[in-house]
Amino acid sequence: MSPKTYDVVVIGGGIVGLATAMALSKKYAASLLVIEAEKKLSAHQTGNNSGVIHSGLYYKPGSLKALNCVAGREAMYAFCHEHQIPVDRCGKVVVATQESELPALQELERRGLANGLKNLRRLNREELTEYEPHVAGIAGLHVEETGIVDYLVVSEAFSRIIQENGEVRTSTRFLSLKREQNQLIINTSQGDIACRNLINCGGLQSDRIARRCGVKPGLQIIPFRGEYYEVIEEKHYLINHLIYPVPDPRFPFLGVHFTRMIKGGREAGPNAVLSFKREGYHKTSFSLADTLQFGLYGGFWLMAIKFWKMGLGEFYRSFNKKAFVQALQRLVPAIGYDDVKPGGAGVRAQALEPNGALVDDFRIVEAEHQVHVLNAPSPAATASISIGESIADMAAKNFSLSLKK
Repeated sequence: MSPKTYDVVVIGGGIVGLATAMALSKKYAASLLVIEAEKKLSAHQTGNNSGVIHSGLYYKPGSLKALNCVAGREAMYAFCHEHQIPVDRCGKVVVATQESELPALQELERRGLANGLKNLRRLNREELTEYEPHVAGIAGLHVEETGIVDYLVVSEAFSRIIQENGEVRTSTRFLSLKREQNQLIINTSQGDIACRNLINCGGLQSDRIARRCGVKPGLQIIPFRGEYYEVIEEKHYLINHLIYPVPDPRFPFLGVHFTRMIKGGREAGPNAVLSFKREGYHKTSFSLADTLQFGLYGGFWLMAIKFWKMGLGEFYRSFNKKAFVQALQRLVPAIGYDDVKPGGAGVRAQALEPNGALVDDFRIVEAEHQVHVLNAPSPAATASISIGESIADMAAKNFSLSLKK
């Protein structure tokens, strides 16, 4: 008996890959397999973020991030309620701590309104304390639509739905691709898999997977580690909701902030430190291959020349708890050195153009019988249901899949 040939193989068992596979399994008549390199699903970006359901406040109106975040946010709330997953639409405040941040705060308000946030409220100094009594700020925004959830629990629910009609395999690492007649042969750590079409949702490895599939991604993934501290339980009362600074518009990072967790804790962070390993979750993590790859990439040095001062500041804060706490104290002065303890870390797959520009929007590239998701950082988890449906529809058109009857 010849081995099975799947209509579609999705590479990557993070939340975007799972959402894409879920959308395909619900809507299209196709045999489907998801392969994940790690022993468990959502082991990297999905499983190491702060669990925020973003509102759509930050993103350029009309961008893929904005459109998918706004639609995906409500889809995520509805999915969680339907599947009895704990979720809390708790809201957040964005805090301006100095006059120079007011124009950026106004731009955030403009974007939020353009993106359809109906309950966005501008706050003065006194009004800020109605939501967060311990915050120090001169102005702010209250964003009612923001929430919190555990995306690992969401991913497990996605996987269960996929397996009603398809398959999910862990510990199956993509190695290479070759074409044989009318099919693709995917070589993995668990042997060859035959398929007619593939979707690359490989996250931190997405650009490498694309190249091994014969597709030029036109960018390179640069890993940035985000490190967190946990607020000790005795100080949880200092943070009621989510507290964010006004972000630097030059960067796709939101700045060190406070997050209330769905399981009851309080998290502070993350920073954004260049990682010397794509899956490097510790300060000492190092991969010679990963470091050489970005070190030999011209786009990296163009970015480094432009933003070296910011990069050094992030490294300093990474190794100096006092500096990290001082950044937190800009938002909540009552937080002390002993009020936080080291927490976990995540690594963001940030795509970088050859000209040194940080890719700000989702980036998806199509090829014959292939779709490659090459940049899907935050708010990808929030947007996962929406972007998964978009990728699935794009793939179905590319692959000539039929709708279920």
